[in-house]
Amino acid sequence: MRFTFIHAADLHIDSPLAGLRTKNEDVAQRFAAAGRKAVQALVDETIASKAAFLIIAGDIFDGDWKDVTTGLFFVGAVGALHRAGIPVLIVKGNHDAQSVMSRELPYPDSVTVFPTKAATVELERYRVALHGRSFTDRVNADFVAGYPARREGWLNIGVLHTSLDGTRGHEGYAPCSLDDLKRFGYDYWALGHVHAAEIVSRDPWVVFPGNLQGRSVRETGPKGAMRVTVEDGRIIEVTPLALDGARWAHLTVDLSGCTDDAEIPALVSERLTELHAQSEGRALAVRVTLTGATSLHDKLLAHRETLQDDLRAGALQLAADCWIEQLKIKTSLPARAAIIQSNGDDIDVAALLAEGAQDPGFAAALAELTETIKAKLPRDLHEEFDASDVLGSLTDDARALLSGELS
Repeated sequence: MRFTFIHAADLHIDSPLAGLRTKNEDVAQRFAAAGRKAVQALVDETIASKAAFLIIAGDIFDGDWKDVTTGLFFVGAVGALHRAGIPVLIVKGNHDAQSVMSRELPYPDSVTVFPTKAATVELERYRVALHGRSFTDRVNADFVAGYPARREGWLNIGVLHTSLDGTRGHEGYAPCSLDDLKRFGYDYWALGHVHAAEIVSRDPWVVFPGNLQGRSVRETGPKGAMRVTVEDGRIIEVTPLALDGARWAHLTVDLSGCTDDAEIPALVSERLTELHAQSEGRALAVRVTLTGATSLHDKLLAHRETLQDDLRAGALQLAADCWIEQLKIKTSLPARAAIIQSNGDDIDVAALLAEGAQDPGFAAALAELTETIKAKLPRDLHEEFDASDVLGSLTDDARALLSGELS
């Protein structure tokens, strides 16, 4: 027998999009709709491919909802799968455990939500045994140890929401090692929680599908789920599916040797056109970083906001759903340009600032300033806040101002 199933995780339906809303409300609304579009694409793909079943390995929701429409939307999505005769198997993740409202959702009979004590669900038609356990709250130890033994003669699938060994930049939930999972003898571990797709192992298969929809500029590139092909009781192929409704990207443009700032919009637009084509009609938000040694460095720093507005206008001319999320200036002055003449003496401005930065009082004042800035930001932007980035920008601005004064 040959069949396929779909493995998804981390839907985070109606999750706020960090860092976008404060910059353009219209574009933010387009991206806010992307999460639901991705869920609909997941349902459509599952039905179109005649999948045997759908696994969702946690974090359907993003904690409690703003209103009941979030839950009703998901009930409608699994209702379409129910009508198509496709079972859905769910473990609750850490964000689902925080949601009081989702506990009373009226799912159809074809939806199984694993209990908080590890259990096994058998799909007799396919000779598949699925073993899973839902979160009740933050879980840090012995979460995996209670999973059931494998069923001999069946395809065994473990469904688990976990940070695994904790090396992938996510909070530690249900920590375990690859060896811990291998001891169960399951054929496939359907994992969730880590937002970057990764096939951790092929013997046995241990797979993170990544989140269904990127939520910030930290989550770039295609997002979606995994299609798993089974033949004669063995998994023979695991294929990524791009299902996201919008996409995030980074674009680095090297301005080395550039002496005319009028050339910059054209350089960015050319690269942006390529990125937009790769997004295949999806809304696209891009963080643009300018690099390289250029005599324009001080001018770029002084007029960053104006240039950012110009680049945003150019992006919107390219497509109504193409947005410059932020412009970063990471250029530098050519070596000799960093030396300023004052009263006949050479002054190395960068060295002067570096020396000043060593002063404990100055460093403490900067640290206090960055904490004050962070405290004034909305909570959903705290993850995006990079103190070293802020300090670097302040230092660059100070150098540019000092260079101007000295010259």
